[in-house]
Amino acid sequence: MKKNIIVIGSGLAGMASAAYLAKEGHRVKVVEKNSTYGGRLQTYKEKGFTFDLGPSWYWMPDLFESFFSDFDRKASDYYTLTRLDPGYRVYFEDKEFFDVPENYKKLKKNLEKIEPGSSDALDEFLSDGKIKYEIAVKKFIYKPSLSPFEYIRLDLIKHLGRLAIFKPISKHIREFFTDKRIIQMLEFPGLLLGAKPSKTPALYSLMNYADIKLGTWYPSGGIRSVATAVQSVAVEQGVEFVYDEPIKKIHKKDRSVFEVISKNRSYEADIVIANADYEHVETNLLDKKYRNYSKAYWNKRTMSPSALLFYIGINKKINIPHHCLFFDTNFNSHVKDIYDDPKWPDNPLFYVSCTSKTDLDVAPSGSEALFVLIPVAPDLTDEPALRNSYLDQVLDRIEQKTGESIRSNVVLTRSYAHKEFISDFNSFKGNAYGLANTLFQTAFLKPKIKNSRLSNLYYTGQLTVPGPGMPPALVSGKIVAKQVMKDNS
Repeated sequence: MKKNIIVIGSGLAGMASAAYLAKEGHRVKVVEKNSTYGGRLQTYKEKGFTFDLGPSWYWMPDLFESFFSDFDRKASDYYTLTRLDPGYRVYFEDKEFFDVPENYKKLKKNLEKIEPGSSDALDEFLSDGKIKYEIAVKKFIYKPSLSPFEYIRLDLIKHLGRLAIFKPISKHIREFFTDKRIIQMLEFPGLLLGAKPSKTPALYSLMNYADIKLGTWYPSGGIRSVATAVQSVAVEQGVEFVYDEPIKKIHKKDRSVFEVISKNRSYEADIVIANADYEHVETNLLDKKYRNYSKAYWNKRTMSPSALLFYIGINKKINIPHHCLFFDTNFNSHVKDIYDDPKWPDNPLFYVSCTSKTDLDVAPSGSEALFVLIPVAPDLTDEPALRNSYLDQVLDRIEQKTGESIRSNVVLTRSYAHKEFISDFNSFKGNAYGLANTLFQTAFLKPKIKNSRLSNLYYTGQLTVPGPGMPPALVSGKIVAKQVMKDNS
């Protein structure tokens, strides 16, 4: 029987869930708070520059292809992928830097110059990472994780030892390498998972395999093209989108939701899927007795970092690759300032994306579009003067490490941090990536995709399974859609 399904929010997970359910013949409407689709995958355009406002790394191309193939499509039907070479550059102290080339043999040769024996160690390390990646993708990632009993099966239990979920990735990496530069390079992808390396399970060395073996890519038109592609798939299935409609309340009758109320109207629903921030939905849209989790629960969660972002247009070309990591200060001190003693860091690590190296359309001729991300603790307060001080530091260090003079060539700057994450996305504590992927916030220990008190309310997105990132968001949409179909078959 066809159902009227309302999806609250049009992030990748919400649009994916809508597409899958519409494909099955249901009437699906996505109601979005903001003026356009895509969640964090937005763009900012000014003075001839175009910036991706949010995500900037395209990893795990196989998971994107898996989504499109479910609709008899390919990613190439919507955008063209370019593999970046180098995938990224890491700047260390004293102007030293290390490129991660696309060519694996070249990478091993370069590593061998830093630490003798590291090339063989990398083979072994990535072989283990590949096994974890394949197990995770084939056996675990698509599970709804409503119960630990989903994992108590012989074919799954036999893989648990290989996944090394009880060993921190910091220890795992050090079993293979001793040079701190290589260690930092390999610990970096874990920071995108929102936890410090000592708290991230070694399972996530699968990210190193994805990084080095599967490659770092750039979609034509930028990351926004991914949101446009997923929205197009949803529309092709018959999904309707409504914008500028923040939801104010979810109404229930007995143990079921029957409508959601926006600022302008009400929407009747047989099923509701919340792709808006999970904590916001529970705290602000539901009466207390119908929430899965209390305020105390959320305040005890280990959140991913927030981010201080800068969008910088300069009217000259500079000699850096598409992605750069500035690891030229103390790694452990910055990690401590995020997780152990949350505060604004004195000398933070930061990341720079220069998309104009790959895409000539994002900046005027002879110019560069720079995106800068500083990971910072969630739930911090900031003022314009503080942001300006970090912008000055970032510009100084880019100039020092690259030998390029750029400050006098800056023609555009914009910043984005906690306040904007909250106002734009109702993000809990202004976090940027959802929950940290710690051991006790993995799989069935994450917030559940189903409301335990209302039979037809579901959740999808970065605060539930499988976790943060664009590929996991697409997977999250598929997981919840399958659960809805199962419950209503």
